[in-house]
Amino acid sequence: MKIVVIGGGVMGLSSAYYLQQSGHEVTVIDKTDMSANCSYGNAGYVCPSHFVPLATPGIVKQGLKWMWNPHSPFYVQPRLDWGLIDWGLKFMRIATPEHVERSAVPLRDIAIISQKLYEEWAALPQFSFAYEKKGLLEIFQTSAGGDHARHVMEKAHELGLTDTTLLNKDELAALEPQTKILAEGAVHFKCDAHLYPNKLMQQLLADLRGKGVKLVADEEVTGFEKNNGAVTKVKTKTMVYDADAVVLASGSWSREIAALLQVKIPLMPGRGYSVTLEDSPYRLNHPAVLIEGRVALTPMDGNKIRFGGTMEITSTHTPPRMNRVEGILAAVERYFPEFKIPMPSPEKIWYGYRPCSADGLPYIGRTARCKNLVLATGHAMVGLSLGAGTGKIVSEIINEEKCSMDIAAFNPDRFN
Repeated sequence: MKIVVIGGGVMGLSSAYYLQQSGHEVTVIDKTDMSANCSYGNAGYVCPSHFVPLATPGIVKQGLKWMWNPHSPFYVQPRLDWGLIDWGLKFMRIATPEHVERSAVPLRDIAIISQKLYEEWAALPQFSFAYEKKGLLEIFQTSAGGDHARHVMEKAHELGLTDTTLLNKDELAALEPQTKILAEGAVHFKCDAHLYPNKLMQQLLADLRGKGVKLVADEEVTGFEKNNGAVTKVKTKTMVYDADAVVLASGSWSREIAALLQVKIPLMPGRGYSVTLEDSPYRLNHPAVLIEGRVALTPMDGNKIRFGGTMEITSTHTPPRMNRVEGILAAVERYFPEFKIPMPSPEKIWYGYRPCSADGLPYIGRTARCKNLVLATGHAMVGLSLGAGTGKIVSEIINEEKCSMDIAAFNPDRFN
């Protein structure tokens, strides 16, 4: 079949990888040059530990408190936007303990599938993306953070992630002896891994190009032709592409493209920022999340450390707010007082838009509105972690094979 994949991030390229492997003729179209999207600047986590969705009890109240703090890790830009209002109302309704409970198993399952696939890729000669399975630390400074850590560890054990341990201050220091940490302890998720996203994406592009996948950069999808409830052609400003099936994996732009096919998905961009130190003078052994600081740190590719964070629900047209980066670096120094990192110049700061669904779960699967359209978007902060697994599931859906897991929780039509 001729398959058009819209989106050149990790979802689109992973889908293209498995679809080409299945024998399909694949074209990937992206509005950018595919060299700096959200799949590049993230923390690089491959993390079954992230089984808690974005929509959780208390996040709305906390978000309102943080709204007026320019350095806060979570921010919703107030504006008259029906898409934002619709998304926000759904988000508030669904952010319940029951939603968190029923989301844990599907998020765990797709992360485990994805991790196994990344391990398969890492063993292939064409891939060398600094994959390491050292686990992930969630570091806490307060008793409330410790209570949260204990609860998450207990839930991880319930989900079968039994190699999760709670560390006290001395045990944490023993894992990171080369630097001082101001913390009471940490959870160590030994099940987690990490990689260097930049290498992964560059190598995926090279692999697909070498296998004959057509990569179309700097072309924006502007419309479709349909016949009998199915897409037959995908249009850009300059070209028309025949399609037997379409994969919509265009991240934070997916809602607008889906609307061209009368498909409604509640989705908003969540902007994040990161700073990467090349030849870092600081050393970390393990990736870490700072629980109270809402910041991620990852040692990468031997000589780098990446610092990332913030969730800024905003328009893709809003200029970046560099004071968010100041907040990230200040949080790092509160935990790691020896990490004196000056504010970088703007060109040294990466930012990108995470596609956030209204319930924190991705949209993966077919939609009733268009029988040969498969969605693969809405992964929020775990896009890279779930990328390979999502690509595999997309190929299984298009090939009409049994999926590697139950994907009912990811139904794109669940809000309709």
